[in-house]
Amino acid sequence: MSNARIASAAAVLVLAAGLTGCGSGDGTRAGGDAQDQQSATPPVRAVQDAYRTTVAAQTAKLTVTSTAEADGQTLTAHGSGVTDLKDGASRVTLTSQGTTIEQRVLDGVVYQKPSGTQRGAVPGGRTWLKIDLRRLAARGSAGQSRVSDPAEPVRYLRNVSPRNVTRLGEQTLDGTRTTHYRVSVPVAALSRGDTARARELRQQLGASSLPVDLWLDGPGRLRQESIRLTLHPLKGRTPGRGNTTMVSTTVLRFFGFGTRAEVSAPPARDTADVTDRLAETGAARG
Repeated sequence: MSNARIASAAAVLVLAAGLTGCGSGDGTRAGGDAQDQQSATPPVRAVQDAYRTTVAAQTAKLTVTSTAEADGQTLTAHGSGVTDLKDGASRVTLTSQGTTIEQRVLDGVVYQKPSGTQRGAVPGGRTWLKIDLRRLAARGSAGQSRVSDPAEPVRYLRNVSPRNVTRLGEQTLDGTRTTHYRVSVPVAALSRGDTARARELRQQLGASSLPVDLWLDGPGRLRQESIRLTLHPLKGRTPGRGNTTMVSTTVLRFFGFGTRAEVSAPPARDTADVTDRLAETGAARG
């Protein structure tokens, strides 16, 4: 499990902040009355309302920590940035094992700028990788497996069913009282009608659902999201590592509502589009 692979994978995890349309608090302490009112709200209603309430904040700052364990190694990535909760754009700088990656997400396109020795990963002497997620998805689920949005289930919180939401209690995060919820998101909800992708996800997870932990503040905004995945190997997908299982944990925290969050694409002359290469590599391994 190379440092470059983990750093790249961890950078993609930051898509959670930009693509899910969820964010968090403005750094103020939630009042007791508001927290008590949220705690009295049925869990499924609180989680469903969190999507709308958080997006209404428009922008936020964020931090992300991602840990991946495989082959006896543990690699951790840390990042921070800003996100436009309304249109899904984000700008994040992430560091892992001495490598820094600047990532921007805009209009469904991911731009990544690696630093140091990893700059050679960008073809043609350019400085930014470009990954068009829509084009990647159109090439089929095998291609998507290389670059994905691990927080995709958050989109489905608006329609979550009562049996899939559990209130776990209260917890203080950065001085703010929050209520902790666990949501079980069916794998079928992530496939968007792609039965092959649903089957692949079930095989990798060894389960039919994905647990997502959420912490909501008094007004019902998302303060923290945690996703833990145990991904089992797919036969023939990783040559020479057929028995490797990867365990990853990603924690996103949100604060600073109303912060300035302007995101622009790098100049075209500085970008190398690797979308088709990723899709072809994924298909070859699929």
